Amino acid sequence: MSVRNNKKKSRRRNYKYHAVTFKLTSGQYKSLRNYCKARKTTPIKLIKKSIERFISHYEYEVPHELYLTENQLELFNLDEFNDK
Repeated sequence: MSVRNNKKKSRRRNYKYHAVTFKLTSGQYKSLRNYCKARKTTPIKLIKKSIERFISHYEYEVPHELYLTENQLELFNLDEFNDK
């Protein structure tokens, strides 16, 4: 006689997917295919693993220090020259 578990199965969550496309040259695609064949993986898995740190940590908000500002490059600190 088998014992049945009377708990209901939890419902699977519905995920929304969004398609992202980009173009590769024939040489880039051939290189990608050869690399994936050597590593025994698929191009999609390789790309997802490569960008994983960018797509997993910023779902709700991006930290303020990661935003670009207008003056990203400051070659000279003008205050230093004004003091002299």
